[in-house]
Amino acid sequence: MAVPVGPIGIMCIRKTLTEGRLRGLIIGFGAATADLFYGCVAAFGLTVISDTLNNQQIWIRLFGGALLLFLGIKTFLAQPSAPKRLTDNSGMLRSYLTTVILTLTNPLTIFAFIAVFAALGLGKGLDYFSASLLVTGVFIGSSLWFLILSSGALFFRAKLDLFGLKWVNRIAGVLIIISGIIAILSLV
Repeated sequence: MAVPVGPIGIMCIRKTLTEGRLRGLIIGFGAATADLFYGCVAAFGLTVISDTLNNQQIWIRLFGGALLLFLGIKTFLAQPSAPKRLTDNSGMLRSYLTTVILTLTNPLTIFAFIAVFAALGLGKGLDYFSASLLVTGVFIGSSLWFLILSSGALFFRAKLDLFGLKWVNRIAGVLIIISGIIAILSLV
């Protein structure tokens, strides 16, 4: 579910390039946590949460799109500093929570989980143990994907100078802004 590189993947790559592997992993862990939540909703059939998300999807998409626009503009305008190993772990919790919230504001994720689980024949016949294993697998798989993504970005980190990082910020900013616009336009 996490493999397509969307705005969260772009954030993971950018943070890894500019702030190091740990920051990229925190972004990935936040996305994996949100995937875990949506996986639970889909696997355990929590219809109350699913119905609420479905009924409020206009506000959720609007909030998520606005948040993506804000992050995209902030990313585009960010002035890079030389890549260095951060010894200061401040802001890790904020990065994690921002990613969880941003990932949760995409209600299409839950419908993707439901569709994939249904396609695999994992409908109403799933017991709690099997559902727990499935959701654990989703979390581990999502976490591993972001580990691979941040490790791949780390490979290029040493090869980028300030000019290259400035272009990473610009490209990432534009892609995140486009994702925000798409989220908002999907309301029409």
